[in-house]
Amino acid sequence: MPEFMDVHRNMTGITQAALQAAHDADLAIQGDEGVDFKSAWADPESGLVYCLSEAPSADAVRRIHERTGHPADEVHPVPIKV
Repeated sequence: MPEFMDVHRNMTGITQAALQAAHDADLAIQGDEGVDFKSAWADPESGLVYCLSEAPSADAVRRIHERTGHPADEVHPVPIKV
């Protein structure tokens, strides 16, 4: 299944607990779209959050994040990794 890296901006000050809560919300409904969220990373100073997932499409990733209240600003395919 294709992998995607999505980016959330304007999350300055996000805490580990808030990141975990957002990730847990995604995990709770990810099956509705066939998405498998793998990991999430955050930089509270810059306000950037990154999420890695496997999904049938970028739109499926977007729909899950929108439904859980933290829409992604960007979703990028990850066709190559080492």
